[in-house]
This record gives sequence, C-alpha cells and structure tokens, in this order.
Amino acid sequence: MRKDALHDLLGALQDDRISLEEAATRLQGLIKRTDELVDLDTDRPRRTGHPEVIYGQGKRAEDIIEILGQLHAAEQTALATRVDQEKAERVLAALPEVIWHDRARVLEYRSENPGPDGKVRGRIAIVCAGTSDLPVAEEAAVIAEAFGNPVDRYWDVGVAGIHRVLRHVEALQAATVVIVVAGMEGALASVVAGLVSGPVVAVPTSVGYGASFGGVAALLGMLNSCAPGVSVVNIDNGFGAAVQASRFNRAPDQ
Repeated sequence: MRKDALHDLLGALQDDRISLEEAATRLQGLIKRTDELVDLDTDRPRRTGHPEVIYGQGKRAEDIIEILGQLHAAEQTALATRVDQEKAERVLAALPEVIWHDRARVLEYRSENPGPDGKVRGRIAIVCAGTSDLPVAEEAAVIAEAFGNPVDRYWDVGVAGIHRVLRHVEALQAATVVIVVAGMEGALASVVAGLVSGPVVAVPTSVGYGASFGGVAALLGMLNSCAPGVSVVNIDNGFGAAVQASRFNRAPDQ
C-alpha cells in the first residue's frame, strides 16, 4: 500500500469529502491482495509515471472486471489491452463507465485522479503504413493518449506510395517523437527516421505475405535500419511503443 495514497484517503474521510462507504471501497483497492490470483502494482505511477496496464488476452472477462475495478478504486486510470469483442461486451455490462476502443482492442476506465501530473514536451505522431496495421497503431495511440500525450495520427502512408508520407514531413518534424507502425518489409521506419530529428519508435506488425514470417521480416528490417535514431519494440507491440514514446516525451523535470 502506498503511504501517500493512504494519507490522502484518510484525510478525505476526515474532512468529510468522501463517505465511509466510498473510503472502504478505495481502501480495498489500495490493499495489496496477495491471497488472490492478481497482485496489482498500484505503486507503479509513482515509480514510472504511468499505471499498470493489463494484458487482456488469455484472461477471463470476470478477471478483467475485477482488475479494472481494483485499479479504479485505487484512483488510477485502468487500461486493458488485447480484449476481444465478446469479453469487452461482458465487461461493459458490468462496468458501464468503461470506454471500449474497438479497433485498438483496449478497455479504458478513466479516473479523476490518474496519478502523477504528466508534463509533456510536445506531441507524439503515429504513422501507420496501411489499414491492415491499424489495430496495432490504434493501440499505440489510445495508450499514449491515456498517458497524457497529445497524439496526431497519419494513417495509410506506406512506402508503396512514398508521396503520401512526404505530404506530412513538416508535421512529423514538429513532433517530439514519431511512432512508425508497419508490416511487410518494415521500410517505412527507415524512411521516416531519415526525415526527422526526433526519436523514432518502430513497431513491426505481423501483416504480410508468407516470406514476412509473421512480422519477423519487418522486425529485422527495422533493427537493421541504416537511418540512426530508430528504437524497435516487439512484433505487434503497440503498447510498448506508447510507453517508450511517452518516456521520450516526458518533460525534463518529470
């Protein structure tokens, strides 16, 4: 349990800003529950600047409901990634305040007090090669926005029509960080990195024909980029790209 969070909770109860019932609910979310399946890291915002995010694939809807509820009770914005439509509908039935980002496959349970103040240096641009890459690109966008970053989206600007990305060069150069999401051979990350001065976070996707090997070709292409300033996350890892970009975008005093 975080000492500062407990002090805030007890102070709010003492000053009659919350009811006893609400205080009990919030306290339940702050207590470290080691006797259950999930041991939530509610101290993560203080240590890292962003809350714990739940990987929804493989979890039951009931598990996701319980975890989101605990994080929300701890006054943190609760996020679950890789949630399919059926699970999302069951979660929404139990927690109607939750927001469902269907293309991103992300559930978001917003808190009025999400954690440490997030001062950012500028904007994050997200560049997506093709429409097939959109689920991963939207995952990155939704997570980055939930972490307090202003985000600009540039979709369907792959290298097969290089003029499409060149139309946005000035905007990309103005961004603090650029996330590039691409499958096939992953060349878009090298192109963008050769046009901008800020860091580029490359996300290979599993989109492509047989020799793309489920995203391995794009991953290797991005790792072998001849353009400096490219960092690469794992295949289809839009969440990881959002975390990396958010840290690049964090103001120096954070």
